Amino acid sequence: MSASVSTSANLTPAEKYELITQNLAEVLGGEQLKATLEERDLIAYWGTATTGRPHLGYFVPIAKLGDFISAGVEVKVLLADVHAFLDNLKAPIELIAHRADYYRRIITAVIKSLHLPLELLKFVVGSSYQYTPPYARDQLKLTSITSERDARKAGAEVVKQTTSPPLSGLLYPLLQALDEEYLGVDFQFGGVDQRKIFTYAELYLPLIGYKKRSHLMNTMVPGLAGGKMSSSEPDSKIDFLDGPDVVKRKIQKAVCGPGEVEGNGVLAFIRHVIIPIGALKKRQGRAGERAWAKDGKEETAFTVTPNPKFGGEPLHFKSADELEAAYAKEEVHPGDLKAAVIEAINALLAPIQKEFAEDEEFRKAEAAAYPVEVPVKEVKKKVKKYTPKPDHLKTPEERAKDAAAAGAAGAGGLHETEALREAIEETEAKESA
Repeated sequence: MSASVSTSANLTPAEKYELITQNLAEVLGGEQLKATLEERDLIAYWGTATTGRPHLGYFVPIAKLGDFISAGVEVKVLLADVHAFLDNLKAPIELIAHRADYYRRIITAVIKSLHLPLELLKFVVGSSYQYTPPYARDQLKLTSITSERDARKAGAEVVKQTTSPPLSGLLYPLLQALDEEYLGVDFQFGGVDQRKIFTYAELYLPLIGYKKRSHLMNTMVPGLAGGKMSSSEPDSKIDFLDGPDVVKRKIQKAVCGPGEVEGNGVLAFIRHVIIPIGALKKRQGRAGERAWAKDGKEETAFTVTPNPKFGGEPLHFKSADELEAAYAKEEVHPGDLKAAVIEAINALLAPIQKEFAEDEEFRKAEAAAYPVEVPVKEVKKKVKKYTPKPDHLKTPEERAKDAAAAGAAGAGGLHETEALREAIEETEAKESA
C-alpha cells in the first residue's frame, strides 16, 4: 500500500473533508460530501478536453488531485475526446484518439512525479460510453427540456464563442452534466470558469431522474502573459516538455511588474502550484526534495535568493501570503523571483521529461498526437513569354508572310475608312435637303 493511501486511512472524515476542500475557490454541496464521508470514501471526476498540448497550467488541478488522493478519493480523469470535437472543432477528428493517448501518458507521468498512488487514478475516454444507446437517450431527454438560451449560457465561459457558433457547442454542457451520472461520482472538480455548467448539472440532472452532485472549484490562475494560460498562446504557457533554456526564456518574458501582485502569473504559479506541491511533499515525508525551499527547514515554503552581483541574504517565506506581502512592498526584486521560479519549474519538469526520454511508446504517442506541420510551398506556374523573331533572323518566306498579313490588315483599315467617309457624306446630303 502506498504512503498516500495508508495516510488517508488514518484520517477522520472531518480531516479528509478539510484536505479535499482546502485552497479551493468555491464548494457547492459540501454538506452532502460530509455525510458521504461518514460512510465511505468519495469518488471524483475531473475532465479535460484532449485538444492542445497539455502545459504547466495542468499542475494547478493535478496538485489539487494530490489532495483528493491523499484523502482517499478515487479520481476518475475523463479524457473528453467527444467534447474536444464538439468545442468548435478544436481537435481534428483524425487526431483525437492519438491525443487522448498522449494526455493519459503525460498526466500519468505528472502524477508519478508527485509520488501519488496510481491505484486511485482511473482514466476514462469519453467516447467509450458517450456513443452508447442509453447515453444517447439521456442526451435527447436533456435536449428536450433545455432551452437554447440555457445551453448557451451554461457553456459561455468554456465553449469557444464565435459570431456564428455551430450547434455542437450547445451540446457541450449537456454532455458534461450527464457524465457525472455515467461516471458514477460524488463530485465533479474544475475551475471556476466551469461554474455555470456545474449549476446547470445541479438543476437539470434531477429533472431526468438522477441525483444532484457536489461541485468543487479551483481558482483560475493567470498565464505568464497576464491573461489565461492557453495552449493556443505559446508564450503564455510552458509545455511539460520544454527544456531549461525555453523555461528560462518564457519566465523572463513573463508579466511580473515590481510590487504588482494582482494578475502576476509568476506569483500565482508559486501560490497555486509550487507551495501546494511542497505541502504534498511534506505530507509524504519528502520535504528535502523541495528545490525551492533552501534553508532545510520544513516551515519554509519558498526561498528567493538575491542576484550575487547585488549581494543580500536569501529570503525565506513560510507562506504565499508572506511572499506576496513582501513583493508588494518591493522587498523582492522581480528578477530574483523569476530566477527562483525557473529553478523550481525545472525541478518539477525533470522527472516527467526523464520518463518521456526513456519511454519510446510515450515519444511515439506525442509524435502521433501533434505531428510536425510541414509548410507547403506554393509552386508558381511558369508563363511562356512570346518574343517575336527579329527581322534580320527571318527567312525570305517568313518576311513574305508577314508582309502579306500587314497588307491585308492595311486594306481592311482602308475599306473601313472609306465606308465611314461615305456614311458621313450621305448624312450631310440628307440634312442639306
